[in-house]
Parts: sequence; C-alpha cells; structure tokens
Amino acid sequence: MRAGGQAIGPVVTGSVEYGPMTSGTPGEAEGAGPPPAWFRLTFTQWQGLHCAEEVVPMIMSKEDTNTMRALRELKSDSSSVRLRAALTLGTAPDPGFIGRLIERCAVEPEFSVREMLTWALTRHPASMTVPVLLGEVRSESAQARSQALHTLSKIGDRQAWPGIAPALLSDADDEVARSAWRAAVALVPEDAKGELAVVLAGQLGRGEHETQLSLSRALVALGEAMLPALGAATTDPDPRVRAHALATDRLWRDPDAGFGFAIEGAKRVVALGGAGRKGQ
Repeated sequence: MRAGGQAIGPVVTGSVEYGPMTSGTPGEAEGAGPPPAWFRLTFTQWQGLHCAEEVVPMIMSKEDTNTMRALRELKSDSSSVRLRAALTLGTAPDPGFIGRLIERCAVEPEFSVREMLTWALTRHPASMTVPVLLGEVRSESAQARSQALHTLSKIGDRQAWPGIAPALLSDADDEVARSAWRAAVALVPEDAKGELAVVLAGQLGRGEHETQLSLSRALVALGEAMLPALGAATTDPDPRVRAHALATDRLWRDPDAGFGFAIEGAKRVVALGGAGRKGQ
C-alpha cells in the first residue's frame, strides 16, 4: 500500500473475536443479515487505518452444541434428562467424554441411567476405556467399583482379566462382588476357568437369594470346569454352603428349573442329612 507515493508497511497485526453477534456489531455489512454466531476478524493496522484481511467462520455445529449441553445435563436433577444426556454422548462417542461418563457412573442413583452410561462407554474404543475402568475398580466407593466391573463385563475385552483381583471376587459389598463374578466369568481365559471356579466356590453360602443366584449363575456359566470345585462344596461342613452347592448343581443339570425351587429342595436334602450328588 502506498500513501503520497511513499510505501508504508504494517505496524500492528492481530485478530479480534466477536460473538455471539447482534445487529450493529463490528463486521456486519450494511443491509446484510446478522453475521455468523461466532467469527474472527483478522486485521492489519496501516498507520491508523484498519484493513480487514479475512473473516474466518467459527460456527459451532449442532452436534457440538448438543454434546456440550449433554455434558452439563449429566448432573441434572431429572433422571429422564440424565438418561437422554447419556444417550447423546453414546451416540456421538468422543474420547474426551470417557472420564465424565465414568465419574457419573460412580454417583448416579438411577439404575436405568447407569445402564445407559455403561452403554455409552461401550461405544468408545476399549483401548481407551479399559485402563481407566481398571483404575476405577480400586476406588474406595463401592458403587464406583461395581459399575466399573459391570462395564468391563459388557466391553468384554479379555485384556482386562488380570485386573479382576481375588479381593474383588470376595468384596465385602454384595453388589461389588456380584459385578466381579459376572466380569470374571465374561473375561476369564479358558485355561483359568478351573482356578476361578475354586475361588467362586469359596463364596457359596454367602448372602441372600439374589446374591446366591448370581453366584450360582456365574458358576454354571463356567461349564464343566467348575464341577470339581462344586462337587467338593457339596460336602462342606457348613449347611448353608452345602445347600447352595446342591442348588447350583441342580441349576447346572436343569437350567430351566427355578433357583428358588432348587435352593429350597437343597435345604431339605441338607436338613435330612443328605450331601453330595449321590444324596440327591
């Protein structure tokens, strides 16, 4: 640019961001509609004259807007809003969501929302979610441990198997232990099933109906590899252990049989002095 026949150069360059825009703001051409919601005006100052060089659009896509809203709505007081937020984050997975989803799993009170959070996590690459979840299973929060184990079982990546420590399989919290049993059965390598069965059989007799049913299902899911450990438990000195073992054996032999019927029948066998499969 020349002024009075003499070349002059720029003395200051920079950029200015405006947004959201309303009528009368910088960059709005006369007679034109409002400019984009966000734009950056890059300028060069020529001895007091501002010459616009380019306008670079900075419009947020509708998908980005929905995502940002969903991240905020994970903390909504409404369970239906939280459910919708988890669905949105799972529909458009992004590695940046993983930490927030796992954090919410640890405190979410509604079962249906927790399930949706788990689904959203399964939509992300296992290579990114599994390491974070394995760290979460060591949390002091029982819900955090339980949900992390549950999610690992749904992801099904067997590289997570070494992270299912024996301490989790005997966790003092029944919900954590149940999640650990399901995760272990889903992730255990074929050659480790017998060893896992021994650990699980050591929990026979524990808890009330739902806990015992979960353990029986876990043992049955191991297939024939669990039979030696289960057989040994049917002769355990503890009548609760024997009854639970016998009920599990019946469930193995007849998967269609109700567990309640099986456990009550097993208790009668134990009360009459029966034990082991020959005593059935």
